[in-house]
Amino acid sequence: MQVPVTITVNGQRYERQVEPRLLLVHFLREVIGLTGTKVGCDTSQCGSCTVLVDGVSMKSCTALAVQADGADVTTIEGLANGSEMHPLQDAYWEKHGLQCGFCTPGMIMASHELLRTNPNPTDEQIRHGLEGNMCRCTGYQNIVRAVRHAAGTQAGER
Repeated sequence: MQVPVTITVNGQRYERQVEPRLLLVHFLREVIGLTGTKVGCDTSQCGSCTVLVDGVSMKSCTALAVQADGADVTTIEGLANGSEMHPLQDAYWEKHGLQCGFCTPGMIMASHELLRTNPNPTDEQIRHGLEGNMCRCTGYQNIVRAVRHAAGTQAGER
């Protein structure tokens, strides 16, 4: 049995028939072909599947596509403005907040949520805001620097 869903992803409307048990992450990756959102653990522990749903970050491996019916979803691909990267994407690049890059999309999306709710976080608040996302490569210090840099950039300090 399949059910209809209409989900707007990165400003584009998608109408599809999906299995009721299809996870949102698999809808994004397999149904519409946006592979920037990663599947890291399948248990909601790592955060690599983090996207924005109606502007709020969530782990897309914890939601069914049918639960996102009618929603506006933003993935890592949707943060950039054409060829111009989002300040967070620039900051992660500039401050070396990534190594293998697997966790990076989820980290950036969680960072986006953090800066939306707290535009000038302390290092401790950044670490707390990202604690649902795991990185096995960087040791987190450069990720914290990247978020702090993006906060300053968005505030017009750089």
